[in-house]
Amino acid sequence: MSTLEKTPSPPEQKKVFLAAVDESEESMHALSWFVNKIMPASSSGHHRSTLVLLYIKPPRSLYLYPDGDAGHMFSADVMTAMDKYRNDVAECVMLKAKRVCNEAAGHNDDDHVKVETMIENGDARDVICQVADKLCVDVLVMGSHGYGPIKR
Repeated sequence: MSTLEKTPSPPEQKKVFLAAVDESEESMHALSWFVNKIMPASSSGHHRSTLVLLYIKPPRSLYLYPDGDAGHMFSADVMTAMDKYRNDVAECVMLKAKRVCNEAAGHNDDDHVKVETMIENGDARDVICQVADKLCVDVLVMGSHGYGPIKR
């Protein structure tokens, strides 16, 4: 009679999902689709998976003076108001994205996914790539830019 050796099971792997979100409906649609259709299957069996919601605040607009120096063309008060607005937009987008995740959590019995938020500054193309590399993400989710087939 042969004895079967029990092979050790592989260690639990943590999956990291990154969802780049912005003000667009396409962004929220992509997030909703992912958390309802893909994430439950992707995270099954993976304890403590993480979904990172990433919002990137665009860089401030600069004005180029005739002598070649770059500077802001607005007063300090206007710049402060613009920064407050940028922060308010970021918080609003994150609240909406968390609501999308919470609604999906009500439909899924998967409690293995932790949702985190990140707000960064810069060019979205660069920041998304940098964050994805830094976090070693398994899946990157983002919506389309909303252009039609002709403009695209």
